[in-house]
Amino acid sequence: MSRVPFVVGNWKLNKTIAEALALVTELKNQLAAVKGVQVGVAPTLVALPAVAKRLEGTPIATSAQDCFWESGGAWTGEVGPAQLLDAGATWAIVGHSERRQFFGDTNEGVGKKTRAALAAGLGAILCVGETLAERDGGRTLAVVEEQLAAGLAGVDAAWVPRLVVAYEPVWAIGTGRTATPAQAQEVHAHIRRRLADRLGAAAAETIRILYGGSVKPSNAEALIAEKDIDGSLVGGASLEAADFIAIVKAARGT
Repeated sequence: MSRVPFVVGNWKLNKTIAEALALVTELKNQLAAVKGVQVGVAPTLVALPAVAKRLEGTPIATSAQDCFWESGGAWTGEVGPAQLLDAGATWAIVGHSERRQFFGDTNEGVGKKTRAALAAGLGAILCVGETLAERDGGRTLAVVEEQLAAGLAGVDAAWVPRLVVAYEPVWAIGTGRTATPAQAQEVHAHIRRRLADRLGAAAAETIRILYGGSVKPSNAEALIAEKDIDGSLVGGASLEAADFIAIVKAARGT
């Protein structure tokens, strides 16, 4: 089954509102004629409404970098799916390794965030991935499987069209190191098998699995060429229009 590649730029804690608008304006202009690939950007929360407004009428989606599991209540500092939708987001990244490492996101909590995002009508980009110690200990597939199982707990089959999984080996995020295409494909294939176990083979064939971990123009084409790699979750390279556009163009029509 043909899966439309998806390339998402995660800007993390970068760009003022003015800088964010300048970047998406360039992306909007440069990518207008690019077909065969879906594109998204994930600005900081304060820039999200302005970015979403600037991208209205374009095929470029706006994603939040996180999503809380409640839409209201006494949760100081958190933002729920209803508020994200109201601000213009159509996607939310959940379970990014930096949220797990620095902000205490647990497998159970990531599952609650995934369900909340999907139930509210957002698309969810569920991140999974192992640390260097876990890879060196031969636990890559087991760790990814644990994270995936918790992240998908309670996910309804009706939500499958809005579910994306991103494999991001922690040891390759922001380090300049990248999993080889073969290493990434091994994990992506394992993820797809587990998706089939959980949601059925037909559904698993439709779910896009992105690779994230120092994706750049020089390696994007080799990664996307693998059978089960359906796009990229791009960090640092998404902050420069030329680099991100090159990654998007590498993914089109694959």
